[in-house]
Amino acid sequence: MIEVALGAGLGASVRYLMTQALKSRTRVFPWATFIINITGALLLGFLHSKITSSHILLLLGTGFLGGYTTFSTFQVELVTLVNNRKRKMMLIYLLLTVICGILAAYCGSWLGKL
Repeated sequence: MIEVALGAGLGASVRYLMTQALKSRTRVFPWATFIINITGALLLGFLHSKITSSHILLLLGTGFLGGYTTFSTFQVELVTLVNNRKRKMMLIYLLLTVICGILAAYCGSWLGKL
């Protein structure tokens, strides 16, 4: 349990720093959350195919990457795009995140098996 708490705190801190660094460069498309979630999927795919220790998976997978990625922000950004009458952008964001996330997790898993 302590592994999850430590990892989550670190992951959320890294996410915050990355969001601040990337947010100033974006206007319409939520690039910060997109990049964070896709890199998180890639890393989680890699970890699950490479790491066998349950303690390390709890620390890095459930903890760090659970704190690093953000499904709730993704949802709020989708709703915000709809509320701002940017339905096309919302659909693009939704599809890109889901498709790229699945592909990233698969690529991470493939890389972990090399």
